[in-house]
Amino acid sequence: MLQITDIPTEQTTAATDVFLAILAFIITVKIYLSGKGVDLKKARIWIWVFGLLTFASVIGAYAHGFKMSKLTNYVLWQPLNLSLGLAVGLFAAGVVYDFKNFTLPKAMIPVVLICAIIFYTITVIFPNALAVFIICEAILMLFALVAYTILASRKTIKGAGLMAAGILVTIIAAVIQAIKATKIIFIREFDHNGIFHIVQMIGLIILLKGLQTEFKSRANQFKARSRG
Repeated sequence: MLQITDIPTEQTTAATDVFLAILAFIITVKIYLSGKGVDLKKARIWIWVFGLLTFASVIGAYAHGFKMSKLTNYVLWQPLNLSLGLAVGLFAAGVVYDFKNFTLPKAMIPVVLICAIIFYTITVIFPNALAVFIICEAILMLFALVAYTILASRKTIKGAGLMAAGILVTIIAAVIQAIKATKIIFIREFDHNGIFHIVQMIGLIILLKGLQTEFKSRANQFKARSRG
């Protein structure tokens, strides 16, 4: 019979993982509804990003929230690490798609898959290599921040400023997660993982608004052309 962990910070980490999973799933649905009639290819890229995040968060909630053997916990982290690696890679693909004026180089998806496999292999060889993921995520997020900042300054894509803001919040969340000594007490005790989840949720909401703004802008353009 499963027993809930008695470690307070693991309990709050699991709880915030649950909320993160729910939010990511809602965003996945909203992206599909907003983008299916405008740019299904772009919508699919971002659906995969948030779908994988939903999956990883569900597993994370289980891994943090219940007592289990080290072996069971290790096994649970395998699909979680792989899904996170794929999500970050596809995030980069989404950025490239926008930066390349809604086109994606044919080699992009194979490169994403190869990078995700390499990242996963590193986590298998070095089970405690969270720093590796954080470094990889930071590099990709900085690339994304620069890309959307440029797009926002050029005013070529609506919502680029919101995307840049969401990415900046995501970077801040990653920094918080990297500082393991971070802790706050608000009703319950939260460690660096729990705080990371909360800040990350804010970033995800902003990213959703950026994506919806871009989809809505192009939908309006399509309507204007059809009327003309």
